[in-house]
Amino acid sequence: MKTKLLFVVAIVCLAAGCSPKKEAAFSGEWIDLSYDFSDKTLYWVESDGFNKETVAEGQTDKGYYYSAYKFCAPEHGGTHLDAPRHFAEGRQTVDEVPLDKLIGAAFKIDVSAKASANRDYQIAVEDITDWEKQNGTIPEGGIVLFQTGYGKFWGDRQQYMGTEGDVKHFPGLGTEAAQWLINNRKVKAVGIDTASIDHGASATFDTHVALMTQNVSAFENVANLEKVPAKGATIIALPMKIKGGSGAPLRIIAFIPSN
Repeated sequence: MKTKLLFVVAIVCLAAGCSPKKEAAFSGEWIDLSYDFSDKTLYWVESDGFNKETVAEGQTDKGYYYSAYKFCAPEHGGTHLDAPRHFAEGRQTVDEVPLDKLIGAAFKIDVSAKASANRDYQIAVEDITDWEKQNGTIPEGGIVLFQTGYGKFWGDRQQYMGTEGDVKHFPGLGTEAAQWLINNRKVKAVGIDTASIDHGASATFDTHVALMTQNVSAFENVANLEKVPAKGATIIALPMKIKGGSGAPLRIIAFIPSN
């Protein structure tokens, strides 16, 4: 167990840019950024959902307890990865996304004040450059997370999705800002605490297209972003490895060092 722990710490240490030789002094906090999956999990289409069935549960005739279950769910729902293939033909599927694109330094941009005032808010280049004035330039290969504050509505479909008829109303990353991050910061991935990296009312999903034609994945329905600092955290985002998948359930965690 100690060897495995040191191995994980070494990975985080490398991703954060420190030396594995210093792992003895490497301490901090792990934050779970994933919602659990259950029949309460929110999906884009209300009729979709996570279904768990009991195969076996209880004491066996041989005297030991045994439980096993099976589940069925769409790729895109709950905390999940959008692989580039989701909106870009010929680009990476879930199993093809390199691991080093899923692990890296996190940079969190909080737009919750603007998103609270406008459900259809689209994060702009100015939001990113204003953040950089306070926190420094986002380096190449960073993972950029956007906190809209809508995580507080998780579990309440109407509040979280802002559904009016067939149209949803929640904030997202504007296409111009997505393109700016690709061209100027060469980000590994982006994440958001809403149901889509595009704003809910989008009909053409231009932000998805802009990111995914460049093999940039998106993390959606990310939990607990209020616990992640503006910079200094390391992200590990590992999806279920579905061969040929356009997306997958995601276990995403953040490590926040204490030194």
